[in-house]
This record gives sequence, structure tokens and C-alpha cells, in this order.
Amino acid sequence: MDMDSFFASVEQLTRPTLRGRPVLVGGAGPRGVVAGASYEARAYGAHSAMPMHQARRLVGLRAVVVPPRGRLYRLASRRVFAVVRGLVPVIEQLSLDEAFAEPGELEGADPDDVERFCTRLRDAVLDETGLVASVGAGSGKQVAKIASGLAKPRGQKVITLAREREVMDPLPVRSLWGIGPVADERLRKVGVESIGQFAALGRAEVVSLLGSTVGPALHALARGVDNRPVAERAEAKQVSAETTFAADLLTRREIRDAVQKTGEAAHRRLLHDGRGARTVIAKFRKSDMSTVTRSKTLGYATTDRAVLIAAAQKAAVDPGEVGPIRLVGVGFAGLTALQQTVLFPQFDSAEAGEPGDGGGDSDSDSDGDGAVLGDGGGDMGAARAAARRPLSAGDDVRHADRGHGWVQGSGHGVVTVRFETRSSGPGPVVTLPESDASLVAADPVASLDWPERWTVADDTDPTGTGTDLA
Repeated sequence: MDMDSFFASVEQLTRPTLRGRPVLVGGAGPRGVVAGASYEARAYGAHSAMPMHQARRLVGLRAVVVPPRGRLYRLASRRVFAVVRGLVPVIEQLSLDEAFAEPGELEGADPDDVERFCTRLRDAVLDETGLVASVGAGSGKQVAKIASGLAKPRGQKVITLAREREVMDPLPVRSLWGIGPVADERLRKVGVESIGQFAALGRAEVVSLLGSTVGPALHALARGVDNRPVAERAEAKQVSAETTFAADLLTRREIRDAVQKTGEAAHRRLLHDGRGARTVIAKFRKSDMSTVTRSKTLGYATTDRAVLIAAAQKAAVDPGEVGPIRLVGVGFAGLTALQQTVLFPQFDSAEAGEPGDGGGDSDSDSDGDGAVLGDGGGDMGAARAAARRPLSAGDDVRHADRGHGWVQGSGHGVVTVRFETRSSGPGPVVTLPESDASLVAADPVASLDWPERWTVADDTDPTGTGTDLA
């Protein structure tokens, strides 16, 4: 099951005015990247991971750009998959919006039974959450994943074993899970462009092209051999948060502030994970896109925020030495449920020196390859962060008399707000003075306006399993 245009769909669900319009989710700054695009925007050629300025050019003046509300997507994901678990107890969730399932009731079922189950699954998700899923079914994970892609948008597709080769063989070899740009290029050089052509190769040819480990595994998938079971995902080995800045950081003070803010976002995810961390990783991407990564290992595992962020500060770089910094990341690894009580934690949490005066245990430069999802800010969806800055486009707000809304624009002492939620339908636009005491920053979760039965414990900062939209 794969949710259709998940981030943009959540925006259109909670902000009814956006329904039917080309929505781009992501940072609007010069370094912003599209985190999600509605199908209306995709019709113009926009897609995820595309630079926002390029997507805006493609869509034109009709484009609606909204900043990511990561917490909202994580909560929506949790509730979607709570519905799924009501039908299939064990699922293998790949991301916020995609998962595998292996329903026991479909063992030995005929295609009509599978079609009915897929319809029931999609209807349950839509009825309970208002969000649309596409579902694919097949003999294994690979075929099911391809089927769900072919079903998009708003559809379902069952690939029976009898029709597997008919459907799979003409597809581009890049459709196979695991075939990336490098493998695709190697195969194209010898004239292999489709899954069927790849499946027809001999083992020796596959090994010579793709290696003795990865090659045979991919070749088996191309031939429809996929016996991987559906299993719950293993515990994460690391939790982290990253912030990309619209303007490069040039001073040690700016780095310190960035490490503090990003470290706090990572720490909230660590608390949600429930384990302590022994290793702190600080990541800095320079303006030339190379990356400096430093780590600091403590003598014990802890969840103490001051201790962990102090370690990240000690591993920080000095822009005066390494050059301008465009991205700052903080991660916690060496996760364990066994935590040690420290007699004098203040020694580890003491105010860290300026960046650059305390090296980590390791220091390496490498080419960066991460996607930039926004143009700054940790935990953008949190109302408490919005309360510390002037209201800007995309912010969730609440008015004492008019209820929940979102900012469509601000400036010159006024703010324009559209008052609406999921259940309200398109709402009115009102322009108010920025000084209006009745207008305050609000929790974006209120825009979902889901029934009371959907109350979920510990919704304060769910971690989710997918893309970090800090």
C-alpha cells in the first residue's frame, strides 16, 4: 500500500481551499526542495526532490507553496497505519506513506478475493482518515510494489502469477527495487533496458555487470523469485535531525545556535524512541556540497539533553576554518535501553567551548548526497516554534472568535488568514492586524479535526519511520 502524494494530500485534506490546486510542499527559499507535490502539480512536471524554483517555474502562477508540517504528516501516517493494522496485524512499514502486508486470509485466495480485500483496505483508509491509498498485490514484495505503482493514482492492481511476465517484462529495468542510476547505466550499455531483457541474461553475465552479491539477487527479482517475508521493521540504529539554511552560516556563533536548535529536535526524537544514546554525531555540509562529519562517544548511554547537545557542540566545526556551512545535522547512535545513572552529569553538560576547539573521535570529509527538503527550521510544525517568530505564510493559527486557520500572507502590519479545517470545507479569508491579541500560533494537528475516537497517546512529537522533515 502506498499513499497517493502523501504530504500534499494531507495539506489538501486539512486546508480544503487547496483541493484541486497544484500544491508544492517544501522550502520556498533559494535552496528549497520539493518534499511533496500534488497530482495537480505533477501534471506540469513537478515532482519530489526537485529544486523548488524549478517546480515553481513549471507550474507557474497557479502553484501554491506551503512549508512542510512534519509532525502533522507523522501523525497522519500513524493513524493511517492504525487502520491498516485493524485488517492486517503485521505490516512492514517502509516510510511514512508505504508498507507491505501479507494478509493471512488471502492464502490460497483467487484474484477476485484479492481484489475485494484491496478495495476493503482502500475504503477503510479513506473512510477513517480522508486520505487516498493505492494498493498493489502480487506473488512477492517486488511484484506488489510494482503493482501499486501501476495502480496510481487512486487505484488498485492485482498481478496474478499467470500474468506476471506479461506485466513485468516490458517495464523499464529501473522499475526493479534496487536498480539505481549506476546499475541502470551498466545494463543500458549492453542493450538491457527492460525487466524481461534483464531476466533473460545468464548468471555469468549478471555477475560481470553487477557483481556477485547484488547481481544475482536483482536477477532473481527480475525473474519473479522473491521469497522475502513481510516482517515488522527492526529498531532504528540512529535518530537524527537536519536543518538546511537559506543563507550559509559564516560564524561560530551561528553554528552554535544551529547545533543547539537541531540537537533539540533530534533529542525529542530520541525521547520518543525510548532508548539512550552513547555516540553523538555532528554533520556539516559545506557550500561546495562536501560534508564534514564528526562523532563524540560518551562513556555511558544517556538521554540527558544537556549532555548530548554539549557533545555535539564540542564536535562542531568553525566556518572560519572549513568554509561556509549550509546544513547542520545532529544524530544519536549507539542506542540502548540500558542507561547508566551518572553521579556528576554536570561535568559532561558543562557549557561547550566555541566550535572547533574540541574534535570528535572521528573526522572525515566526503561528497554529500542528501536531499535538501526545506530552507531551514527544526520541527517546523510545532506551535511553540511559531510563537517565537512573526507569523508567516503557512503557519497554523487560532483566533478567539473565528477558530483554527492558516496564514496565507503577512506584511505591512497585517496578516491574512484562511479559517478552515478538514471538516469545515473551504473557509473565509480575513485580514487582521498583526497586533491582534486574539490571533495566536496554533498546533497544526488541530487542522485535522478528526473524531474523538482518534485520540492517540503521546502525539507530542511522534518520530515516524520516514523522511525527516524537521
